[in-house]
Amino acid sequence: MKLDFFLPVLAAAVTACSVGFNLEDNIGICTSIEESSVVYDAGGAFIECNINGLLKPEAPDEEFEAALAAEGKPALPIYSGNCFYPGDIKFIGPEADIQRAFEYACKAFERGERLGMKVFVLGSGAARRIPEGFSRDEARKQFVELCRKMGPEARKHGITVTIEPLRPQETNFINSVREGLSIVKEVDDPNIRVLADIYHMAQAGEGPDAIIEARQYLRHCHIAEMEKRTPPGDKGDDFTPYFKALKEIGYTGRIAIECVWKDFASQSGPAVAEMKKQIESIK
Repeated sequence: MKLDFFLPVLAAAVTACSVGFNLEDNIGICTSIEESSVVYDAGGAFIECNINGLLKPEAPDEEFEAALAAEGKPALPIYSGNCFYPGDIKFIGPEADIQRAFEYACKAFERGERLGMKVFVLGSGAARRIPEGFSRDEARKQFVELCRKMGPEARKHGITVTIEPLRPQETNFINSVREGLSIVKEVDDPNIRVLADIYHMAQAGEGPDAIIEARQYLRHCHIAEMEKRTPPGDKGDDFTPYFKALKEIGYTGRIAIECVWKDFASQSGPAVAEMKKQIESIK
């Protein structure tokens, strides 16, 4: 597929960056290209897509091209991607295949660059789960090894990999921003950074001070309400302490709504509006 397929949304992204940064203008939603027009109408600035589903890193180029053509033209930039690794690609434990995981990442970076993607979210709780009885120290070494291999390759394609801490119900490895930060510092690569998911932080009782500690290592954020992972504004969660922390550190990354929707078309607009309202209230 020709690059000019994506030139309009890439140009819009460059223009947005050139006129200054406001956090309230950099809110997006995790969804598909098909639903990008809904995000546009909702006032969102970008979409975050499923890496495994959209980029198909282990599929032949012909299959990827055909699937991409079928998706249609996105209404907004595809700034970021989540769901990096499927559960069957293990990079932790006795069955870890670091080389397969690395080759998968390299192909994903290559294809992601073509779509103008800038951030890959490395959550993948099943892929990084530490098997029972396996050394936690060894698991950390395996993960650090993979991240160190990925960093230079991500850099070649203008992509930053952000390690996403997840609540214990989803994985038993990297459950807090602080833990993710310690690994990022050990990896010591500018294209391996940490993500703050405010839903997971709230679930784990991790406060905004963790964002302040992360400072220059924080590159991306996710958000949803705490109790049932509902969209902002549904239950009335107050996110302003977290937004204040982001402003305090001069955060210039993006925030993607990653939640459970009852009706995406009707809820997305109010969710984006609620976030903007809360962010603007702390100016």
